[in-house]
Amino acid sequence: MSTYSKELEVAELAVQRASILTKKVFHEKAKGTVSKDDKSPVTIGDFGAQALIIQAIKKNFPNDEVVGEEEAGALRDDHKLREEIWALVQATKLNDANAEKILGGPVDSVEAMLDAIDAGNSAGGSKGRIWALDPIDGTKGFLRGGQYAVCLALMVDGDVKVGVLGCPNLPVDDSAPLAADAGVNQTDAEGKGVLFSAVSGQGAVSRPLGTGALAKSESIHMKPINDITQATFCESVEAGHSSHGDQHDIATKLGISKPSVRMDSQSKYASIARGAGDIYLRLPTSKTYQEKIWDHAAGDLIVREAGGQVTDTLGRRLDFSKGRTLAENKGVVAAPAAVHDYVLKAVKDVLSSKQ
Repeated sequence: MSTYSKELEVAELAVQRASILTKKVFHEKAKGTVSKDDKSPVTIGDFGAQALIIQAIKKNFPNDEVVGEEEAGALRDDHKLREEIWALVQATKLNDANAEKILGGPVDSVEAMLDAIDAGNSAGGSKGRIWALDPIDGTKGFLRGGQYAVCLALMVDGDVKVGVLGCPNLPVDDSAPLAADAGVNQTDAEGKGVLFSAVSGQGAVSRPLGTGALAKSESIHMKPINDITQATFCESVEAGHSSHGDQHDIATKLGISKPSVRMDSQSKYASIARGAGDIYLRLPTSKTYQEKIWDHAAGDLIVREAGGQVTDTLGRRLDFSKGRTLAENKGVVAAPAAVHDYVLKAVKDVLSSKQ
């Protein structure tokens, strides 16, 4: 049985290197926003991080496919934007020669950068080795100075085997509880920046997000909930991503009165996995919307390996084998395994009453 040790090391270092680039862009006033067809903002950070990560994957695992969020069409048409991203990509490297060597060194040229970005065009599916990549998950949070994450997961025959999340604005201290304002006015100052990772069957860990070799890791675990009324809910900042009204009704049904913590990105999965929060709900806002696999693959594995359970609102495990979306799932319910069924029942009761 594979331990996926090489895949894990490459993924952790690739996310760590890409996070150096995103942090640089995070501090820029003008983040180079363009718009995609679905009107979500894309920044030069998304493009640069995707290029760096896919280049590292292809150097180490040339036959693996990648489901990436971005594609380089806009850059091929926009010389100024292309050169700006190329300058960032060229300037970004780990300050440890061996770590850089493991990743395969720098991107060779502008054309290689564009090709790397476009190599994230896999259709996904249930066969073979496929990586799911979101170079900046929570782009709106990134743009407004909130939480965001660099997300990478390896799926083998549709099953998530390795998951890595780089969260530059979360506190390094695993025991720090989630503040109500965790999703706004955040910085990556001293004491911030965490790299979370998990391998199927091997548990989950966190370590400080660095700039060279990997720092020492610590095991993480979800916090036991002795009194559900004292649990901390995490939910999306954007009402378009998750129904805030339904979430409030579910909290009320569970006897939870304290306000939920609203954060962007898979930093919510990471936060509950280490016990800083307790429950993450993402509730459907439309009957037709399908979640993207890159928004959930890494977080799903990290929470489950930390002692949690993750299902959709009907109690089905998230199915990453159906292509680029979670076509067979509706919403997300993530909670400690011991109370997941109880939380899920409240979710079902509230949502069924709305139909």
